[in-house]
Amino acid sequence: MPVTRLTNLLSDEHIDYVTIPHTTSYTAQETAASAHVRGIEFAKTVIVKIDGKLTMAVLPAQYKIHLGLLKKETDATRVELASEDDFRGFFPGCETGAMPPFGNLYGMDVYVEDSLLDDEEIAFNAGSHNEIIKLSYHDYMKLVKPKIARFTTLH
Repeated sequence: MPVTRLTNLLSDEHIDYVTIPHTTSYTAQETAASAHVRGIEFAKTVIVKIDGKLTMAVLPAQYKIHLGLLKKETDATRVELASEDDFRGFFPGCETGAMPPFGNLYGMDVYVEDSLLDDEEIAFNAGSHNEIIKLSYHDYMKLVKPKIARFTTLH
């Protein structure tokens, strides 16, 4: 079941979306394949620390985050991957590793890899490892207001 906080936001804002159940999976590429969504359309959420502040980095499933590029894009002194201990309890109702890319719901800045702009739709984990949500990229941008940057390399 998708995170209630997210579905409430989508309903309150009258956003059309679909929920797609799939077999349990733990990597973004497995999830995209299991849900029959193209990897470039499936967004994974990576939690990083930018100068000590927890931040969401959102990128296509088949891409890998490049911390050096993100550091340059953000003019940060330090960028590092956050550990699960860093964000444990930060996402109530979400399974670890299945956080939706809605940092605005959790008081986090969000950086989106600009290659995601190439698609009309975005799909992402909905808080569990067996269900995703798919909606228009335009609606996602309107709700989240992320910063757009280039910070990935292809797997």
